[in-house]
Amino acid sequence: MSASAAFEAFFAANPDAIACELTSVRGSSPREQGTCMLVGMGAIFGTIGGGALEYMVIEHARRLIAEGRAEEVMDVPLGPEIGQCCGGRVTVTLRYADDVVRREVMARVMAEDGSAASVYVFGAGHVGRVLAQILSLLPVKVEVIDTRQDELDRLPPGIPHRRVAMPEAVVRSAPVGSAYVILTHDHALDFLIANEALGRSDCPYVGMVGSRTKRAKFASWYMEQGGDRVDLDRLILPIGAQGLGDKRPSVIAALAAAEIMVHIGAREVSVGQVSTPKGLGVTSGF
Repeated sequence: MSASAAFEAFFAANPDAIACELTSVRGSSPREQGTCMLVGMGAIFGTIGGGALEYMVIEHARRLIAEGRAEEVMDVPLGPEIGQCCGGRVTVTLRYADDVVRREVMARVMAEDGSAASVYVFGAGHVGRVLAQILSLLPVKVEVIDTRQDELDRLPPGIPHRRVAMPEAVVRSAPVGSAYVILTHDHALDFLIANEALGRSDCPYVGMVGSRTKRAKFASWYMEQGGDRVDLDRLILPIGAQGLGDKRPSVIAALAAAEIMVHIGAREVSVGQVSTPKGLGVTSGF
């Protein structure tokens, strides 16, 4: 579910809600100034960092709803007084989420939703399915591509996916800054997809599941096709290794997800597109 869809679902279930925003941060705190969460009587949406601070703010917000009040400002020291040891101090502004506040929040959610990097997972097998699940919880747009409908049918509900006869063609039309993870059932297809991905200088991550032997075979084939050695060096193969040598699909997927996010973050820094996440969200922050 996208952050904007989750936003709509939250308000459908919680028509009365309070927007809680960190409007001032001094010293160390769990989240940055501008971070916000929504609090309803039956649910919360987003986070201002968890712990005692968040618990206290949720309690205050629900009291405002129960009392029919629209606004409150809290000045909170993040120290022994509330059982935290950050050492900073925050001001939290609580506002009833009327139509004006909802439009303001929705605009911010939509802006962040639109700026999230795309990650294409080629292959809906054991590793691909788990990886897609993990990525769906992170601030990226994930899509699974496969030639096999039966494998796509095994994906968890809500994971975007497409059956494509020529997966390598997806790379050619992908948005700038997309990441590509290659885990198909066919090594020849893996090679075709990787060849297309390495031809794009704008992608932060090109990874392929496999072994050192597979890497050597791909390198030989790629150079025979006229590939560039510098581009070849960008290929992560095997993915999610991290020196562990653990071949369980869930472990590979977890490590690969972390690997992907590090590379996406590095690219955002290099092109100056980093924006501080502001904490509201299911697939992304607000």
